[in-house]
Amino acid sequence: MSSPNSRLSSLLGHFLPSSHVEHREGKKVNHHTLSPTFFLPRTAAIEPDAEAIYHLTANNKVLRRSYIEAADRARGLAYYLKKHKFKRVGILAPNTPAFLESIFGIAAAGAVNVAVNYRLKPEDVSYIFVHSDVEMIIVDEEYIFLLELFKGEHPNIPLLIDTDTDATEGELSGPFDAAILEGLQYDTDTGGRGWKGLEAQAADENSTIALAYTSGTTARPKGVDYTHRGSYLASLGNIIESGLNYNTGRCRYLWTLPMFHAMGWTFPWAVTAVRGTHYCLRKIDYPYIWRLLKDEHVTHFNAAPTVNTLLCTAKEAARLPDPVRVTVAASPPSAHLFEQMTNLNLHPVHVYGMTETYGPITKGYHMPIWDTLPDSEKYKRMARQGHGFVTSLPIRVIKTDLPEGTIEDVQRNGLELGEIVFVGNICAKGYYKDPEATHKLFAGGVLHSGDLAVWHPDGAIQIMDRAKDIIISGGENISSVALESMLVTHPDILEVGVVAVPDSHWGERPKAFVTVQPGKHVTGPDVITWAKNARGISKFMVPREVETVPELPKTSTGKVKKNVLREWAKGGVREL
Repeated sequence: MSSPNSRLSSLLGHFLPSSHVEHREGKKVNHHTLSPTFFLPRTAAIEPDAEAIYHLTANNKVLRRSYIEAADRARGLAYYLKKHKFKRVGILAPNTPAFLESIFGIAAAGAVNVAVNYRLKPEDVSYIFVHSDVEMIIVDEEYIFLLELFKGEHPNIPLLIDTDTDATEGELSGPFDAAILEGLQYDTDTGGRGWKGLEAQAADENSTIALAYTSGTTARPKGVDYTHRGSYLASLGNIIESGLNYNTGRCRYLWTLPMFHAMGWTFPWAVTAVRGTHYCLRKIDYPYIWRLLKDEHVTHFNAAPTVNTLLCTAKEAARLPDPVRVTVAASPPSAHLFEQMTNLNLHPVHVYGMTETYGPITKGYHMPIWDTLPDSEKYKRMARQGHGFVTSLPIRVIKTDLPEGTIEDVQRNGLELGEIVFVGNICAKGYYKDPEATHKLFAGGVLHSGDLAVWHPDGAIQIMDRAKDIIISGGENISSVALESMLVTHPDILEVGVVAVPDSHWGERPKAFVTVQPGKHVTGPDVITWAKNARGISKFMVPREVETVPELPKTSTGKVKKNVLREWAKGGVREL
């Protein structure tokens, strides 16, 4: 017969919410903390021999690594970090296996990773590593020079150098490989607990897993605080929305997107979760990318519009026999680009987001009825930014002429301009050591994007511009994004960047900077004449000035640097 206490506990179980049902040890049966680090040991346990990594190393060797090998290396790094008690670790590297393994190893050690853009100036690299309080830095051998300033001022911060070769020990290996072996030995010496001795599941899912720094084109970079929970849910969102597990074979993901950019939009975790192969790339090389697309049967990659534009115009470009899903974001794409990509069997998955939303947070969902529309209208609708992710809440567009903190939606008529805001699980925690900027980011209880858009009757949003990039000419609002999308349809133009310039009569007017297709020649007056006669370009939008340039200035993620173009328009020094 049961005791009074046990009968009372049983009785209480009928009245308490299910979330209160616990083991005798006090742990909830129906709950576990969320962390995407868990995906690596899980995949290695399910399919240890599956190919995790394909990579052309710095010593020009093809490296193929299985999931059990990748998991063991991440585990070794984690124990190395635990042994030396490093809790905040910088990463300065291109898209290498070491970068990928570090993302998992650092988190498994209960530490925070701070991945930095290797295309930044040494001053900016130093600022980020100082601001983020890193205790050691994993650095690719090619980019040690970027740390000379930092090391001069912080000589006690150790560097762990990766040589990116096909060797894991011996003469060709490097300090990073040695650290992994040291960590594996440390695990053995301390009881051989393996992954059970690490934090594949975070103790606190709302704790920080990474600091992702913004590009800082107009101000100091800000450290966006990514949590384990947010990263996990953003990863699941990308698995679903980019269709990483839609095909019957293995996902083969090509790393054209920098891993340092918003933690690679969480795709290091997402691809690992579906047991996909990571095709790592040290640099963007269009002939090599086309070889991988054709010979390795890549199924997915992510890239900004500018990368897709250059990929489509490469001499190696040819229609692929099997479809490739291309997640497109970073700046608004044109309908013309989507048509070019589709003709090559590169099928756009159009998403939109910010560093502050773990990368993508909306998707332009393709509706079957669009296939009955004329191509021009179909691709125009595909270029919209769409609806909120499955792991987020619906996106909103709010009025901008109200007091700060007052939130009121615009009309869903496709005409009224407002600011895009976000709420839900995949909004980052805030900015590291910057409470003022965090308060401004979340004013009124929503995450502000600074992007201006219209809200269509079907619920889809469409970006018109950044707030600072709208051109107001004679009382008319001109979207630089819309004008760029129109001008790029000129048969001889490759890329377009539009900015406002002062005008004594109209206040300001648009000026366009264009690059020309390889082997073509076109002048500014030619483009202006064409624009005046082109369909879809209102007369007040036609730029009075069009300047052809060899190259447009861009950020590391492919966005055109409008601030640089404004300086060019003023007669400033032409530096990319």
